[in-house]
Amino acid sequence: MDIHVAVEVDGLEEPDPRDLEVSLDFPREWLEFADPADADHLIRADLTWLLSNWTCVYGNGCHGIIEGRAEEGCCSHGAFFTDDDDQERVRAAAKRLTPEHWQYFRRGFKRFTETDTIDGKNKALRTATRPGGGCVFQNDPDFVGGGGCALHGQALRDGVHPLEYKPDVCWQLPVRRDQDWRKRPDDTKVLVSTLGEFDRRGWGEGGHDLHWWCTSSPEAHVGAKRLYQEYEPELTALIGKAAYARLAELCAARAAQGMIAEHPATSSARTLKLIPIRPV
Repeated sequence: MDIHVAVEVDGLEEPDPRDLEVSLDFPREWLEFADPADADHLIRADLTWLLSNWTCVYGNGCHGIIEGRAEEGCCSHGAFFTDDDDQERVRAAAKRLTPEHWQYFRRGFKRFTETDTIDGKNKALRTATRPGGGCVFQNDPDFVGGGGCALHGQALRDGVHPLEYKPDVCWQLPVRRDQDWRKRPDDTKVLVSTLGEFDRRGWGEGGHDLHWWCTSSPEAHVGAKRLYQEYEPELTALIGKAAYARLAELCAARAAQGMIAEHPATSSARTLKLIPIRPV
């Protein structure tokens, strides 16, 4: 089903999209549980986020992070690689692309990557940007080989999930996973994987200046499924199959009881009668 969003607030048709975004600080429900497959792994999950009705609306109402460039979505900047494995996966995927399906085709890893700084100090490798801005893998909407991410499109043609081809940051967004070793009072250690919302602050100081950001906007909280259901492959990749199965079980139980701290963007989407809204 195509997602169509039509909003009228106080008699004004199509207000500034940022005006609809909810505050970044609100009550959240959190859950902790042990990974059934690893006693030394603890999952800490933001239920308010995972039980929201957020869904990616790229091409169906996404305003983009830079004004006037909605067709780029959140791909207006190159994607920083997380590690060597991330680089190798994208390198292998890019070799499968041809000019037929990649508008800004470039052969060779060094030709579609460049060095930049994340914080203005530390250098890191990321995908390059194309002429005029946007990630080099981003095809124009009217490109005959298909608009949007060339890596995403190739994954679909190959019958695999896009997370197998795209940079880590691209397929994980807008879920944020942080991992830290926690020392317990008995001197044992456990790895804590925290699953939360990648909100504006996840981008650093510049995040507050984005033209629009979807996790805070009711216009993106229009999914027919809960986030934890829609993002099953991504969450499984982040915490493991057994841990995801337990997470899904606990999320379903909490949803059946009724949320105490529902995501305000999901609540607003329902109030504004954005469609479709069909909580599962």
